[in-house]
Amino acid sequence: MWIHPEEVLLAGPLWVSERANPFFILQRRRGHGRGGGLSGLLVGTLDVVLDSSARVAPYRILLQTADSQVFWSVACGSSRKEITEHWDWLEANLLQTVSIFDNDQDVTTFVKGKILGIIAEEKRLQQGEEPEEDCGKFREAELKMRRLFGMPEEEKLVNYYSCSFWKGRVPRQGWLYLSINHLCFYSFLLGKEVTLVVQWSEVTRLEKNATLVFPESVRVSTRHSEHFFSMFININDTFRLMEQLANIAMRQLLDNEAFAADRSLPKACKTLRNVSALKRDLDARAKNERYRAMFRLTQDERLDGHTDCTLWTPFAKMHVVGQLFISNNYVCFNSREEDLCQLIIPLREVSIVEKADSSSVLPCPVSISTKNKMNFLFANLRDRDFLVQRISDFLQRTPDSCWGGATSTPACPQTSAPKPVIKRKGHFKNMFLCLAAPPLQMKEKMKEEAWNIHFSEFGRGVCMYRTSRTRELVLNGIPECLRGELWLLFSGAQNEMASHPGYYGDLVETAMGVCSLATEEIERDLHRSMPEHRAFQNATGIAALRRVLTAYAHRNPGIGYCQAMNIVTSVLLLYCPEEEAFWLLVALCERMLPDYYNTRVVGALVDQGVFEDLTQGFLPLLYEHMQQLGVISTISLSWFLTLFLSVMPFDSAVLLVDCFFYEGIKLIFQVALAVLHDNMDALLSCSDEGEAMTILGRYLDNVVNKQTVAPPIPHLHALLTSGDSPPPEIDVFDLIKSSYERFGSLRSDVIEQMRFKQRLKVIQSLEDTAKRSVVRAMMTESAFSIEELEELYCLFKAQHMTSCYWGSSSSAAERHDPSLPYLEQYRIDPAQFLQLFTALAPWLCGGHTPSLAARLFRLLDQNQDGLVNFKEFITGLSGMCHGDMTEKLKLLYKLHLPPDVQVKDYRYYLRMWAKEKEQKTETIKDLPRMNQEQFIELCKTLYNMFSEEREEQQLYHAIATVASLLLRIGEVGKKFNNGGGRKTEAAQAPPTASQTPPAVSQAPSTTYLTPPTIYQAPPTDTQSPSPVDLQAPPPDDPEAPPPDALCRALAEAQLEPAAGSDEEARDDGSVSSYSVVSASSLACEDLADDTVLVGGGQQRPGSGLDADWSISFEQVLASLLTEPPLVDYFEKKTDVRDKMAACNAKRAVQRQISSSLVLI
Repeated sequence: MWIHPEEVLLAGPLWVSERANPFFILQRRRGHGRGGGLSGLLVGTLDVVLDSSARVAPYRILLQTADSQVFWSVACGSSRKEITEHWDWLEANLLQTVSIFDNDQDVTTFVKGKILGIIAEEKRLQQGEEPEEDCGKFREAELKMRRLFGMPEEEKLVNYYSCSFWKGRVPRQGWLYLSINHLCFYSFLLGKEVTLVVQWSEVTRLEKNATLVFPESVRVSTRHSEHFFSMFININDTFRLMEQLANIAMRQLLDNEAFAADRSLPKACKTLRNVSALKRDLDARAKNERYRAMFRLTQDERLDGHTDCTLWTPFAKMHVVGQLFISNNYVCFNSREEDLCQLIIPLREVSIVEKADSSSVLPCPVSISTKNKMNFLFANLRDRDFLVQRISDFLQRTPDSCWGGATSTPACPQTSAPKPVIKRKGHFKNMFLCLAAPPLQMKEKMKEEAWNIHFSEFGRGVCMYRTSRTRELVLNGIPECLRGELWLLFSGAQNEMASHPGYYGDLVETAMGVCSLATEEIERDLHRSMPEHRAFQNATGIAALRRVLTAYAHRNPGIGYCQAMNIVTSVLLLYCPEEEAFWLLVALCERMLPDYYNTRVVGALVDQGVFEDLTQGFLPLLYEHMQQLGVISTISLSWFLTLFLSVMPFDSAVLLVDCFFYEGIKLIFQVALAVLHDNMDALLSCSDEGEAMTILGRYLDNVVNKQTVAPPIPHLHALLTSGDSPPPEIDVFDLIKSSYERFGSLRSDVIEQMRFKQRLKVIQSLEDTAKRSVVRAMMTESAFSIEELEELYCLFKAQHMTSCYWGSSSSAAERHDPSLPYLEQYRIDPAQFLQLFTALAPWLCGGHTPSLAARLFRLLDQNQDGLVNFKEFITGLSGMCHGDMTEKLKLLYKLHLPPDVQVKDYRYYLRMWAKEKEQKTETIKDLPRMNQEQFIELCKTLYNMFSEEREEQQLYHAIATVASLLLRIGEVGKKFNNGGGRKTEAAQAPPTASQTPPAVSQAPSTTYLTPPTIYQAPPTDTQSPSPVDLQAPPPDDPEAPPPDALCRALAEAQLEPAAGSDEEARDDGSVSSYSVVSASSLACEDLADDTVLVGGGQQRPGSGLDADWSISFEQVLASLLTEPPLVDYFEKKTDVRDKMAACNAKRAVQRQISSSLVLI
């Protein structure tokens, strides 16, 4: 590429001149390409260690003048082709022009100006395509990565780092390249080259550790190996990026979403040095995720920026130091000191944003007023004018919302007196409310009064100040009448409901009446949802539960419905109206408990692994014993999926739900650890899993809420597990308090870090489980061994993943559906199938291979959706490799039959269903007969299959004999079907064929031609046979019949003498109904690969195909059995292991320059 002219003082030490003229020199970097000797090795080593290879391209062009010792670099290139194009342009356009200048200074000025003009023009043309370009150094590093590791342009480099890769006990200094889909490392030291390529989707463990052997290193583990990297300049930054890329890969395996840079992510105002735009976008994505998690915001919220500031808190009469966050719909504040103060201000609630008077006490203040008369004062803002303008811009784009109601009661501490509690209607709790004892009613009133006081001081609704006092009130229990309102507030569901007015009603109207697998499962579980509660013992409660679950299944088909959702939703409906319960369910499934309720409950399995790690850290002795019993994995799944609602009395579990909506998953982990701690002694004395489960079950059954005002609800699990002497009751408030005292040090960011570690392990474990299930299922349906099936599955999956990375004719969502059975999850399209067929199939036919692969794909694609799953692929490959002769010939025969084209109406599916019920085994007599055109295609396929065989000549001779025999059989059969020697009319084209030329249609039926030959051998021993030259037998075979003899042998198929000469026939353009094909129709060009005939019935121009001629599969089989070479060929079993090894080697990065190659 052209570069800004730079002065070069020394042009020779590290470069070799390859071309020169009076004004320009083309040079190559020493150590690049062949040769170079010791100096080349030294330069190559310096380039790798000092990053010169990224900063300096291997080729460059210098401007020189005769009287000057200074050179100017005007162009560089990563390949010889690129630099040669620039050199040719200079010679063609500038060399003659600069030769007329008298002054060297004028030459330099002219050339520099010309190069700068070219660069400016290129930038102008690329401005629309690439609004923000990476710096030249990063661009060179990306080109180097693609060259070293064979990556296509679709593979985008995110960043690269200098580090050491530990190969054995020796560190190799080099460069680590982190791309979207791969981790790559390259080192070149004194002629020794090390190359490493790891797919992110293969990573099973990624952690940062410090040991004596590997100080401050990053360990990357796969199923088969471990790799250590150390000596980073900034290991934390590198590790965060590696975590993010690995997480994206796991997400691709989980829900098919191939990575694409989000264009709505904010871009930096200035191009950062040596950082790609993609890296900045990923950093912005990570910041967005942290911002949304911190304030429980919706998934489409994008952080615009944040700044340090102070917030005046009227309840504490002080300024709180923290950070102000601005996004497209919210202004948020979080104090620097944890739990001191948090604030969320939706822009839909904002009425005024203005700059207040600045003073020494309150510098640069900004005042934000809301519609419910609350006022927030921020100060110590660095760029106040820009901030106010930015908020104003977002306000202009925010639509007016009339959302408010009971949850947005005005609460300004200066002007508003405490408001009475507003009890909300519309949920089922009030329908079945019974009066409790007076002391309990008094406690409930005291809780309500405490919350009213809190609302008067801190505000009410979404703009409420959230402080440590708020947490204390939540831990003491939320009053029954406020529970739904505060759940909606703390979970963030209120914001999502406010931004989607009418959404739930429209969704219910659309979803109800639609039948699906999810709705069937919902109907099955409706009456199992809290059957002990009276609210769900009548049609009203069941109908509401049905509507909420069905609406969510319609909203999120990826999750649909999962068991345990009914239990959680029924509890939500007890305290919230339907619409609010729906949005609470959305918040649970999509934000607070991510991936918990998908088809494989990945999120719950991840948190189960986190819980095991926490148990090991906090309760190491108990962990060892519980691992031996296998209890932790059994108990934790039910605890987490239902938030203890299924294992604890309702009135106690609902208090945990209160705390969960405020604290998040951290509270569930704390309580689970507290339960184990309270039962430690009893669990350590257990000898089996059942005893431990009984102890924990009876403990949880007796966790009671002594302050509840609701009537007691019998707990079914407690009724079934209660013994003669039940254990003492445990107050749920004491359990929550002890969980904070013992395990309150847990932090949300630490939990997220542990979740990432477990997510790698869980998803890879699920992938391994899928592979094992597929192998077990296919063991009885194929002749491959377990090891071969596992390797074939990996190749099949890798082909699918590669197409997801670098493009395909179909989308990833179409080809990967995790909800399907394991055998059908991964599917490939025709282009991917062709690659695997070429790499693994034993029937390779040279240029005819794509046609044969397309035929096999069409045969295997039974549902005609344009995709083939692993089971179908193995069925075809097993038949080719391990079938007996009859099976192989049957498959080959069926490949050349036309596809059954049927209209897929309800009758078609009924017939298919009836055939499945019959379970009839297909026999060779069920195969249809093969017509003339299909037979020609079969001969072409057979001819091309033998090109790489040792007994090539014998096979050619055998197939010629078989073809001659089958021609006779077809003619005999046609004559028999037509009534002996009775002359028939000229052959008519099938109904689907194009119209026959007039000369052919008027031909007399008594005219015959010399039959063609269907045989040809390769012209030389070293060349593969050409599929288009089918005229003569191989000259090197003394036993092969000469052309005339072969023609005479085939001519015997004519059972009646010709009425005229061949010349007359050719002049007349006539065709015999008994001849196979006219001589002209089997010319070399007519049998070329680009005229492959698919489907019986289409007639080519100039060919005279006999519609009455046909043969059966039994005749083909019997004919081939007469030739021992063909019998040996088709009886031979094919070992696919060598082909799989070659396929893996082809996919790997191969370097042969005295390299030490490490590949995954």
